[in-house]
Amino acid sequence: MKHHIALIEDEPAIRENYRDAFERRGYRVSTYQDRPAALRALRVALPDLAIIDVGLGQEPDGGFDLCQELRQLSATLPIIFLTARDSDIDSVHGLRLGADDYVTKDLSMAHLLARITALLRRADAWAQALQRPDDILQRGRLTLNIDRMTVQWDGAPVELTVTEFWMLHSLSQHPGHVRSRDQLMSAANAVLDANTVTSHIKRIRHKFQQADPDFDSIQTAYGMGYRWNAREL
Repeated sequence: MKHHIALIEDEPAIRENYRDAFERRGYRVSTYQDRPAALRALRVALPDLAIIDVGLGQEPDGGFDLCQELRQLSATLPIIFLTARDSDIDSVHGLRLGADDYVTKDLSMAHLLARITALLRRADAWAQALQRPDDILQRGRLTLNIDRMTVQWDGAPVELTVTEFWMLHSLSQHPGHVRSRDQLMSAANAVLDANTVTSHIKRIRHKFQQADPDFDSIQTAYGMGYRWNAREL
């Protein structure tokens, strides 16, 4: 069965160009020109992946609002921002709202399709894992339910996106071992740039620090990557 992509883009010509490219790749594509129309449809049935522009019609930040609304409907829906806005502030904000990736429209179609394929492959693997007995990883105060993709710190839930979860899993699986940005990207089964990986790590730290202000288990190995603090075991 074809994967279903929802494309939310307010410029008709751009919307149709991307629709044609995705359909030629074998995807089923639904397009929407603004946030209200997309939200009405996606509340009824979620796609396999959503691609969202930041500025939508009369809403300069409508894409950000839509991402937040979709994340409330599903913690695991793959979401990509595809926008002309290339500031670091916008990128970090989009990732904080729960997007899996943030790319600009000057990215080549080949690279965009590679990112889409990686996110869909990951989502399919997770759906298959749900049918097996739960696999639990315990690291001191940290508990990961790998099949249900849930996280607890001292028994309290910590809400992570799918990308964040797999990066955390990679770090905590081998405490004390440094994981490069490329390794973390590979663990998340996503095609990301170094700055996006860094933003995800910062967001993971922030979420744990909300649960525990003294959280310091993700350490930076400068020039190399990140490690899980083995002393927390």
